[in-house]
Amino acid sequence: MGGIAGFFKYNERGSSFRQEVIAGATTFAAMAYIIAVNPSIMSQAGMDRGELVIATAIAAIFGSVLMGLSANLPLAVAPAMGSNVIFTFVLVKQMGVPWQGALAMVAFTGVVFLALSLSKVREKVAKDVPEVLKIGIQAGVGTLIVFIGLRGAGFIVANPSTYISMGSLNSPGVLLTMAGLLLTPVLVVRGVPGALIISIAVLTVIGFFVPGANGKMITAMPSSILAWPKFPSSTFMALDFGWLFSHFLLALPILFYFVCAEFFSTLGTLIGVTGAANLRKPDGSIPNATAAFATDAASSIVGPIFGTSVVTAYIESVTGVQAGGRTGLTSLTVAALFVVSLFLWPVFVIVPPQATAPALVLVGVLMMQGIARIDFSNMMNALPVVMTLLITVLTNNLINGMALGTFSYILLTMAAGRTRDITGVVWGLGVVFVAFFVVTTKLM
Repeated sequence: MGGIAGFFKYNERGSSFRQEVIAGATTFAAMAYIIAVNPSIMSQAGMDRGELVIATAIAAIFGSVLMGLSANLPLAVAPAMGSNVIFTFVLVKQMGVPWQGALAMVAFTGVVFLALSLSKVREKVAKDVPEVLKIGIQAGVGTLIVFIGLRGAGFIVANPSTYISMGSLNSPGVLLTMAGLLLTPVLVVRGVPGALIISIAVLTVIGFFVPGANGKMITAMPSSILAWPKFPSSTFMALDFGWLFSHFLLALPILFYFVCAEFFSTLGTLIGVTGAANLRKPDGSIPNATAAFATDAASSIVGPIFGTSVVTAYIESVTGVQAGGRTGLTSLTVAALFVVSLFLWPVFVIVPPQATAPALVLVGVLMMQGIARIDFSNMMNALPVVMTLLITVLTNNLINGMALGTFSYILLTMAAGRTRDITGVVWGLGVVFVAFFVVTTKLM
């Protein structure tokens, strides 16, 4: 025990072995929904859902162990919400990218992010991307997650007159989703530990008794409760770098999104979690920040090797900090619980979209919180955010939203006579989107 205490220094940080383990269990409960949600989303790209459960857990185990041992921070790591949606619905379904090529894109961005993490370019990128564009992109992805979650559950359907409308209340599946939309936020507001995974579990169980459109029950019976993990043989090392490099210009906007999403998500999570744990240094800097960034980057290289999308530190780690977690031992506890989940994969495979939709809605809402920092009385701040968010969800395409948000920011800044305020990163992004539209127009 002395060796463990000396390595993690939890006594020096005002914690204990027991407190760290409890904190890890708390964090795991808050983020365990990803084991069901990530495979549910990514399997729609044509990948095996059972193998995706294993790939998700392996990525979380690798990232959380590396975070605990290298950075000694109470941060859990797992496949990122948002990036999995872009992977499936933008890359594969809209752009026609084979999922093998999409995995190569994720691994490539992991390499780029690793280079950024180990260099001073990290600080420059953080400074040169305007806050309105960062908030707009995050809010746009959050809105897209809400839309996709509700559409997948049948709560939103196509309508020839209004384009979209709510599903029929005569449908038991729609009613089950509605019940979840009411139950899940109540659990969150009440501060119930593991609210999202509890909601998913309850709705999945109810689904055993609710008929679906095909006459069968919404939730199918699992083949077993426990089973040996099935190695993700069809997704392991399936990355197609040939597709990536032969379509590099077409891939650039999404590569930019993945890098920025990973970079700013990690930065925000590090600031939030270390601040809540009172771990920041007297000058406000984050301890072991380089190791933490490098962990995220390395995890986003290893994740796609097994078959999952971008891997990142989870803001849900704050729940573990609130339970007393202060060191990397919290992260190792999370990893140990993900190891246990490997043997429960038959259960996670049967979770229906009606059970995951409310969790997706809550995740999407959390991703929109940055909007509160925008001064909507200032058109230069408001329009890029609104354009990014609305164009993304109305066209069901993140690149359209990012492009229109960027173009509006550039034009309004120039109109205000502040052209010098436009950074090289933003100019470069504008050029990338123009090139993307030229290429896609020729392909159509």
